[in-house]
Amino acid sequence: MNSLIRLSALAATLIATSTFAAERKPVDRNVGENTATPVNRIKAAKDFQVELLYSVPGGDQGSWVALCTDPKGRIIAADQYGGLYRFTPPAANQPLDAAKIEKMPVEIRAANGLLWAFGALYVGVNDYERKIPSGVYRITDTNGDDQLDKVEMLRAIKAGGDHGVHAVLPAPDGKNLFLITGNNADLTECNTSRVPRNWGEDHVLYRMPDGRGHNRDRLAPGGIIYQFSPDGKQWETYATGFRNIYDGAFNRDGELFTYDADMEYDFNTSWYRPTRINHVTSGAEFGWRNGAGKRPEFYPDNLPATLNIGPGSPTGTTFGYGAKFPAKYQNALYALDWSWGKLYAVHMKPEGSTYTATKEEFLSGAPLPLTDAIIHPGDGAMYFAIGGRKVQSGLYRVTYTGKESTAPVKVAKSDGAKARAERHALEVFHGKQDPKAIKAAWPELDNKDRFIRWAARTALEHQPVATWADRALTEKNPGRQVEALMGLTRAAGIDPQHRKPSDAPTDKVLGAKILDALAKINWDKLNHEQRLTLVRTYSIHFVRFGQPEGDARARVLAQIDSRFPAPSFDLNWLLCETLASMQSPTLAAKAIAAIQAAPGQEEQLEYARSIRFLKAGWTTALRTAQFEWFLKAANYRGGASFEKFLEFIRTDAEASLSDSEKTALATVLAKKPEKKSPLAQMAEVFAGRTTVNDWKLETLAPQVEGKMKKRSFEDGRKMFAAAGCFACHRFGNEGGMTGPDLTGAGGRYSARDFIDQILNPSKEINEQFTPIVVTKNDGETVTGVIVNLNNDNVMVNTDAANPFQQETIDRKKVKSIEFSKVSPMPEGLIGLLTADEVADLTAYVLSGGDRKHAMFR
Repeated sequence: MNSLIRLSALAATLIATSTFAAERKPVDRNVGENTATPVNRIKAAKDFQVELLYSVPGGDQGSWVALCTDPKGRIIAADQYGGLYRFTPPAANQPLDAAKIEKMPVEIRAANGLLWAFGALYVGVNDYERKIPSGVYRITDTNGDDQLDKVEMLRAIKAGGDHGVHAVLPAPDGKNLFLITGNNADLTECNTSRVPRNWGEDHVLYRMPDGRGHNRDRLAPGGIIYQFSPDGKQWETYATGFRNIYDGAFNRDGELFTYDADMEYDFNTSWYRPTRINHVTSGAEFGWRNGAGKRPEFYPDNLPATLNIGPGSPTGTTFGYGAKFPAKYQNALYALDWSWGKLYAVHMKPEGSTYTATKEEFLSGAPLPLTDAIIHPGDGAMYFAIGGRKVQSGLYRVTYTGKESTAPVKVAKSDGAKARAERHALEVFHGKQDPKAIKAAWPELDNKDRFIRWAARTALEHQPVATWADRALTEKNPGRQVEALMGLTRAAGIDPQHRKPSDAPTDKVLGAKILDALAKINWDKLNHEQRLTLVRTYSIHFVRFGQPEGDARARVLAQIDSRFPAPSFDLNWLLCETLASMQSPTLAAKAIAAIQAAPGQEEQLEYARSIRFLKAGWTTALRTAQFEWFLKAANYRGGASFEKFLEFIRTDAEASLSDSEKTALATVLAKKPEKKSPLAQMAEVFAGRTTVNDWKLETLAPQVEGKMKKRSFEDGRKMFAAAGCFACHRFGNEGGMTGPDLTGAGGRYSARDFIDQILNPSKEINEQFTPIVVTKNDGETVTGVIVNLNNDNVMVNTDAANPFQQETIDRKKVKSIEFSKVSPMPEGLIGLLTADEVADLTAYVLSGGDRKHAMFR
C-alpha cells in the first residue's frame, strides 16, 4: 500500500468514530415492551447478582426517583410527579408482587428526597408542576395506625426544574439533618452561615453567559447544602457553589461527600468541569458560576474535587455500610449516573485532612437511568431504582454471590484522623465571631493541606475585619500573608453584582493598602499554589475595589507582567486574564504566541477568551493572527454551546477594534471559515511526512520502554494533541470527555500497557465508555453512547470526537440494544509518529503532565 493510500486509511479510522462496527448478541425482545431494562443488559462487578424485582407501570405509579426504608424495613419509593409507595422487599430470587405495593394515602407529591428520622418521614419536595410548594416537609403518624397522616411544611424553598430541592440526610451528630439543593433553588433565610456571606461572581473579565440561555440569571452562591434542626426552626448554610447535587452521604469519619453535575453544553471548553465527587467540609465553596464563569479547580477561592468522574448526570449516593458485600465494597461510596447508566463504586483513601479516590464501574446498563440506591438494613442487599423524567422505571436488587467474607467491617480509627481533627478545630469558628479564632487560624494559613488552609481562612473571614486587617497587611511570612490578603480582600470588598442597598461603602483606603501589600510580596519566595493565590487575589481585588491606576497599576505590572508566559497552564490562565483586565501593553504578542504554541483547543480557547477585550499592544500582524485563529477554531468541536461561545469571543474581539484596525484587517475579517476534514487537519500537523508506520506492540514497545529517560515534555504534549488524544480524553484541565480521563494513567499503566491500549483499543474497553448498538424495528442500526433520556426518547452520541453529534431514538421503535465489542477509539492513531515521538507522548501521559518528572530530567 503506498503512503497516500495508507494516510487516507488512517484518516478514515478517525472518521470511523461515528460509524462504529459491532459484533452482535442475541436479539433482546423486551426492549419495546413496557418493562424496565432487563438484567441481561446490565453489567455488574464480578460475583454480584442483579435482580429486576419490579417494572413500574408508568401510567399508574409513575417514575420512581427516591428510596428509603422505614423502621419496619419496608421500602418507601417516590414518584417524581406523584405520590409515595410502600412495600416489603421480596424474598431472595423472588420478584416484587405488584399486589403488595401500597399507595400511601398521605397528601404529598414530587418527592426527590426521602429520609426516616426522629420518628417521622422527612421529604424534600421539588414539584416541577408547582401543585404544592417545593421545600422540606415532615410527615408523621398521629394515631398509631401505621399510616402517615400529618403533613407539615417545615420550610418552603422556591425552586425550578431539575436543579431544585433534593435529598434529606441524617447528620453524624444524630441531632440534625442536612438538605441538598441544586443551583435553581433560591437561597433560603438562615440563622447562621458557615460560608462567609461575602460570596460574589468575582469575574475579572466580563462573563460569557451560556449561548443557549441556560441559567443566565442564576448567580452565586449556586447549589447549597444546609444543616437544619428536626423541627425546621434552625437553619444554617453549610456549603455552597454546587451545580446540581442530588444526594449526599457521610462516611464513618463523619465527613460528607456528594456527586455534582457537569454542564454538557460546555464540553471541550477550558471552563468545562466534569461530574465529580466532592468532599464537602464546613464553609466549603465549589465554584459553580453560570456560563463560562465556572471556577477551575486551581482557583484558590474554591475547593477541588476529590475525584473527577466524567460526563454524566449525578443522582443518588450512598456508602455501602451494612451491605453483605466484601469489605472493599462495604466501605465504598456508591455514586449513580442517570444519563450514562453507570453506578460507580468510589474507593476512598485518607490523605491529610481530606481523601483521594479511585472509581470502579460497579454496574452499568443501556439504558439504565439510575435515580437512587439504598443498603437495606435487614437483608444487607443494595436496592436501586431507575426512572425520572417519565422514563420507564424499575426496582432492582444487588447481592453478592462470591466466596469472599461479607462479615461486617470492624470500625477502626482511620488514617488522617489527626489532620482532620486539626481542620475540625478551625471549623468551630465558622459562622461566628470568636476572639480565639485569629490566634488559632493564623499559623495554618500556609499549611500544606489545602483543606486546612481553607478552614483557617474561612475562620478569619468570619471575624470583624478591624481585628485582623493590620496583621494581614504586615505579615512577614509571604505564604501566610498572601492567603490572609485574599481573605481580607473578600471580607472587606463587595462584588458589585451582589451589592445590596444596605451594604456599607467599600473601604477604598483599605483597598489601597491591600494592593500595596500584595505588590510588595516577593514572587520568588512563593510556591506554585501561593503564586496562584497571589494572582487570583489581584483579580478579586480588581472586581471588588476597581482597577488600579497610576503608580499602583505600575507596581502590579512590574510584579506579574513578566511572569507570563509561565511553565504551567493554570498559572498562565490566571496571569493572562488578570493582565488582560489591566490592558497590559506586552500581553498581545505573548498571548498570540501562547495560542500558537498551545497544542489543545481548550488552552487556545482560554487565551482567546482572555484577550477578547484587549486593546493595548496590538500590531496589524498580531491582530491578523488573532482573527485567523477564529478561522482555525471553526473546525474545533464541543458541546451544544461551543459554537456560540466561539461566536461570543469573536464578537467581543471585533468590538474592541478601532476604526483604523477594522480597515487594516478588512480582508481577514471578511474571510469565512473553511470546514476541513480530519485528513486535512492531520496534514497540517504532519506536513511533509509520507511514511505511515504499521506499529505492532512487539516491535514498538521495546523501542519505547528503553527510552523513558531524557524525554521532551513539550514534544510529548504536542504529540498528545497531534494524535487526537485531546479530542476525547481529559488530561488535567484540558481535553474532551467522551473517553477515559488520562490524568492518572501513570498509576494504572506501564509504558508497554499504555502503548497496547493505543494500538489495540478494543482489547480492553473502558466500561464507562462502552458503546451500544441499537437496532430499530426497520433494521437500521445506530452505534454510540447513551447520553440522555426523556420519556421514551433515548439520545445517543454517535461520534466520540464530537459530543454534540447525537441521534434521538424512540425506544418503542427499538428491536434490540446490545453492547458493542469494538472500542469507539480508532486504531492507527500513532501511525505517523516516530518511536521517539511515541516515547515522548508516553512519558507525557504517564508523568501526569508533570514537566519536573524524572522522565524529563
